[in-house]
Amino acid sequence: MIKLETPRLVIRDYTPADEEEYYQLKSDEGAMLRYQSDIMVHSREESDREFAGVLEDAVKPDRQFYFFRVELKENGRQVGSVGYTVTDRTPVGKLVHAGYFYFPEFWGRGYGTEAFREVLHFAFKEGGVYRVTTGCLAENKGSERIMQKCGLIKEAEHVDWQWHEDRMKTRLEYRLLKPEYDKRNG
Repeated sequence: MIKLETPRLVIRDYTPADEEEYYQLKSDEGAMLRYQSDIMVHSREESDREFAGVLEDAVKPDRQFYFFRVELKENGRQVGSVGYTVTDRTPVGKLVHAGYFYFPEFWGRGYGTEAFREVLHFAFKEGGVYRVTTGCLAENKGSERIMQKCGLIKEAEHVDWQWHEDRMKTRLEYRLLKPEYDKRNG
């Protein structure tokens, strides 16, 4: 089981005891509907199936999903989820797509940056990751700010790339390579 810690947070693999809170997060309209609707769950059954897959994948030797529960260190309260999905394995390391989503009540407090920074450290120092990619709609300034604060480099701006809320919107793509991470973080 993976367990990471920051001054304020515990970032860890999900356990069977987290099933109800997983459902609460993944079905929460504030956390998921606006920018994460494609991965939002819409029923208890859908959540239960997805959660069973999360637990099953976590013990595989060729694990694909490294999404973790983020909780407050002081009381164990769930803040959200952060992590990455392995999209390819290469001789130089894993290529992954990262993401994060948090309950709105925790936005703007630095938890997203703190958690993502720790996951990047794990990915590059222990997880065998070579390339991290992620992105957001240009209007999602909070998400973009997390990427910037964590040292990711803007790689693309796709104008009118994605249909969202009844119109075309611009999508931003960011990346970080292991050599870039190592140069900044030793």
